[in-house]
Amino acid sequence: MKLRLKRVYEPPAEGDGLRVLVDRLWPRGLKKADAAIDLWLKEIAPTSSLRKWFGHDPEKWAEFRRRYEIELEERRNDLDTLRERGGAGCVTLLYGAKDEQHNQAVVLKAFLEKDQT
Repeated sequence: MKLRLKRVYEPPAEGDGLRVLVDRLWPRGLKKADAAIDLWLKEIAPTSSLRKWFGHDPEKWAEFRRRYEIELEERRNDLDTLRERGGAGCVTLLYGAKDEQHNQAVVLKAFLEKDQT
């Protein structure tokens, strides 16, 4: 499975493959009909308490990564669902955050890539 990251607000592209929203909450201002999302795995997103604690504060990034990876270890079934649906093709992990470097999709992608090896 080849993984890509993309803000959900960016237009879909032919090379996106399976488009998977990995946010717990639906992105603000985005109509479901316009989203072009194939799968919404809100269960794979950080828990509400972790998301609220992090608040997209880059100073909390290292601790957020650590805590979210622990949560991901407990969500093997959801990760398996993502792998099964993605198969050998391209999977684009979609997120709503403005910060492209400090969001849960970055952690999830790295976790999945590490887990594949």
